[in-house]
Amino acid sequence: MRIDSLKIPVLLIFILFIGISQESYAQRRGKQKKLETEQDQGAAQSLERDGLVAEGMKFMMKEEPVKALPLFEKLVQAAPLDPAGYYLTARALMKIDQVEEAFTASKKAYELNKNNDFYAQQLAELYAKRRKYAEAAQIYEGLLKKSPENIQYGIELAAIYVFNDEFDKAIRTYDVLEKAIGITEEITRQKQQLFLRQNQLDKAIAEARRLIESEPGEVSYQVELAELLIANDRVVEAIAPLEEAIRINPDEAQAHVLLADIYRKNGNIEKCNQELKIVFANPNLDAEPKIRVLSGYLSMLKTAEEHADALTLAKQLMDTHPGESKVQVIYADLLMRNGRKPEARDAYVRASVLDPSVYEIWGAVLQLDGELNQPDSLLAHSEKALEVFPNQGMFWYSNGMAHLIKKNYRQAISSLEESLKLVGERNDMVPYIYGQLGDAYNGLGEHKKSDASYELSLKANPDNDHVLNNYSYFLSLRRERLDQALKMSERLVKLHKDNPTYLDTHAWVLYTMKDYKRAKEYLERALKDSASVSGTIVEHYGDVLFKLGERDGALTQWKRARSMGETTELLDKKIATGSLHEQ
Repeated sequence: MRIDSLKIPVLLIFILFIGISQESYAQRRGKQKKLETEQDQGAAQSLERDGLVAEGMKFMMKEEPVKALPLFEKLVQAAPLDPAGYYLTARALMKIDQVEEAFTASKKAYELNKNNDFYAQQLAELYAKRRKYAEAAQIYEGLLKKSPENIQYGIELAAIYVFNDEFDKAIRTYDVLEKAIGITEEITRQKQQLFLRQNQLDKAIAEARRLIESEPGEVSYQVELAELLIANDRVVEAIAPLEEAIRINPDEAQAHVLLADIYRKNGNIEKCNQELKIVFANPNLDAEPKIRVLSGYLSMLKTAEEHADALTLAKQLMDTHPGESKVQVIYADLLMRNGRKPEARDAYVRASVLDPSVYEIWGAVLQLDGELNQPDSLLAHSEKALEVFPNQGMFWYSNGMAHLIKKNYRQAISSLEESLKLVGERNDMVPYIYGQLGDAYNGLGEHKKSDASYELSLKANPDNDHVLNNYSYFLSLRRERLDQALKMSERLVKLHKDNPTYLDTHAWVLYTMKDYKRAKEYLERALKDSASVSGTIVEHYGDVLFKLGERDGALTQWKRARSMGETTELLDKKIATGSLHEQ
């Protein structure tokens, strides 16, 4: 901290100017009769200059140095041999960052009166601003020699030495200060930094230990020593001061955090866990260090039991800091690792409410909405995400998907087209967006637009299974371009040999082409996966059996299909009549 001359009482400035007249009061008394006129004029000039000082100081205290400057310059013109005018002029110039002009004025004040500490300190400060560190140091050395009790001079001198890369001199200056005022945090830290810059780690550590000895009950000094040791890969030595810090104050959370981090790096999960439980239960410790330690801890987890312990810690952390978005995210990530997707989605949602600005959080929410097959949530969350990220194509895609599932086809098309516009033609999402557009247009019965969208999707990705399945199935339902539908469904089952839905689609194309025997083969392959078989597949199997003359078998399959759901509207009529009915 530098002494600001502007804080000197105005009265002191007036005292500096007592000698502003070129003749002393005694001289004027001796020549009273002869110089009566000159004496009156000199008195008047003195009063005028005192008024300039007062007016200039008023502007300086109002932080208006531009208005003060011309007043101080008048003082210099009126008394060119009085240093105070130059000093004040320099101070005003410094306030408006005119360093070179300030230096000229300050140097003049110093040359006129080298014994004035204020003038000397101002010139030293300006030397430092001009990076003339040797000159600045010389002045501060003189000031400190003159007033060794003035701590500020020592601090400034040490800073000058540091600026000039004279670290040893700076350290010696700090040593002198310590002899005068004792060991302090500020000086100790300055010395530590200088020792570290000189790669003298042991001396920096010694300074930390001296600080502890000066105040052995101060916990923060123990922790700071440990942090210094950890930062310089002397982790084992850090344990002792951390344990001492906890002995002094068992609630010293940062010490527990650092110990947990040490145990984590050493692979001691049990001890790490113990420390973390103490830390996470402490509401007085900020969430950030807890998050850092827990994040590192997660990378070590191997067994299911360790994952369960981590989830417990994360839950504790969330309960302690419910308003921290990052904490909710960590908890959600762990829930995902444990396969608890609904709870994970809810935790991500809470994180998005606390901090809506994180794109990845919204992405996780929307992905889980889709995986959980919750179109209402997908729609609501995608709309909220778009309020924050209106230019993100993926969020428009999610919104379009939600509308499509809910059969809001027009809204789906609008959102999907916006998504397509934003992601660009070279994005990997393009074939998927076109595929969904094909579904939406098909839902509206706009088959030309639907087919065109499917074609664009397959052009970008010929193996898009969603499009191969839907496009071929819809063509078979319309009984249009069946050869093309057959090629697509053949490609589909070649790529996905055991997928019941795709096997059913291929079978239905064959059924439409009246190849009932091959259709039966593919449907029987589909039926092997009993866990994935739908009522639609079983109904189709009944239809094929009927075409092959197996009426009893067909009726059995239709009844089975009705118990499973997901069938056509004609199923009940088929069962009632024992005959096949087609749209």
